[in-house]
Amino acid sequence: MSEKLFSKYKVIDVDTHITEPATVWTDRVSSKWGNKVPHIQQIEGRDFWFIGDEPAGGPGFYTFAGHDDTYPNAPLGYDSIPAASYDADARLKVMDEEDIYAMVLYPNLGGFGSGGFLRLGEPELMLECVQAYNDFLVDWSSADLNRLLPVMALPFWDVDLCVKEIERSASKGHRAVLFGSRPESFGMPPLAHKHWDPVWAATQDAGLPISFHIGSGDISDISQDKSEMGVKANFSRGGALALLDNQSCLAALLFGGVCARFPGLDFVSVESGVGWLKCVLEMFDWQFVNGQVRKEHPEYDLLPSEYFKRQVYGSFWFERNGIGEAISEFPDNLMWETDYPHPTSQYPSPNSTAVHPRDYVEDVFEGVDEVVARKVLQDTPARLYSVEL
Repeated sequence: MSEKLFSKYKVIDVDTHITEPATVWTDRVSSKWGNKVPHIQQIEGRDFWFIGDEPAGGPGFYTFAGHDDTYPNAPLGYDSIPAASYDADARLKVMDEEDIYAMVLYPNLGGFGSGGFLRLGEPELMLECVQAYNDFLVDWSSADLNRLLPVMALPFWDVDLCVKEIERSASKGHRAVLFGSRPESFGMPPLAHKHWDPVWAATQDAGLPISFHIGSGDISDISQDKSEMGVKANFSRGGALALLDNQSCLAALLFGGVCARFPGLDFVSVESGVGWLKCVLEMFDWQFVNGQVRKEHPEYDLLPSEYFKRQVYGSFWFERNGIGEAISEFPDNLMWETDYPHPTSQYPSPNSTAVHPRDYVEDVFEGVDEVVARKVLQDTPARLYSVEL
């Protein structure tokens, strides 16, 4: 079924990542900062990002598409990863090969909620680097602005700067705003706090959705070996638990009144799966009613599940059991992704169990009404990310 769908519709992949090229920041940030600017150094044959004298990961550690091993045995660097991870023309070629019309683009080095920029230490430099990344991503996407869909980073440590950056980057063509699900892990107010209302208001005014990508809080322990389980098991554990953060994020939006205060703002839970939604939303409604929340907040005119259906979306890429039920329950709120080129993306390596995107979709959409399939694969993401069809 999916091969027909892939040829019939303009399928949109709502979660992919760009492996930032080595000169993103050194080409765009003032030279007065010297080696504090993120830059690449090669050590014993491996490419590493450095901020000053401190290592900050490397392109090979998050670019595993086609690689025949798992963390910590990562590719060495740019010469051993697919060009499509860092080159826009090569990315478009892969998209054509896989019959994927458009891809939404998320970062790596800056973190999935922009917390990585805090490592720079200097507020002025932090802002320069956020702006440099956002400008770079628009330039990168200019290879085809209707198929490569940039998501802006924010200087979330300063709300006024966030508002200015939303206005600046939206005018340049960004399609969504990236925000962290656990700002409190970086010493900021929690997600439901009205401290963030200017950010939500500016994003709503810009007509953009907010993206909450998993792993956007403090994930420093994921790469640390836990002696009782080993490196690979601990890394896999951390990746699995990151999905749970977005359930807490959803609770903050729904119980904290964010959806109620900003009814025209859409939110996307990225890379968190969707099979859990029915259970969790039913639990939210149960707690909401039995906790008599409306006595405290009469302005909450909908149940949590109703707010969700009105303005929250989820994405999936690995689920098989129960995915049909989730699609049936939330036909207007689900989208599909691949997570290219991350370790658990839908692009197979020689010995992995991953499959090509169209093969996965062929299986999970078996028996799904084509009108619903079109919504999930094309219409819903096209509307959210302003893709011309």
